[in-house]
Amino acid sequence: MSEQPASAATARQQLEPAAADALRAYAARTRENADRFAAVLEDIAANGLPPVEDCTPWEELREAHLARLAGRRPAVA
Repeated sequence: MSEQPASAATARQQLEPAAADALRAYAARTRENADRFAAVLEDIAANGLPPVEDCTPWEELREAHLARLAGRRPAVA
């Protein structure tokens, strides 16, 4: 993104304060997730992969995630 001010022909539409706050919060969460992911990758690069016994199979992770998503969705009669 440019650090230069927008010219009159390309002026940006300002967001409502609540929308700007929500966007900043989303950016902060995204940054936190990226930092956590980068830390995991750096740990693997420095120390190698963890032992298989310490890992959770992806199928269990998938099922847990699907259960969380289903719990958020209202039931249909």
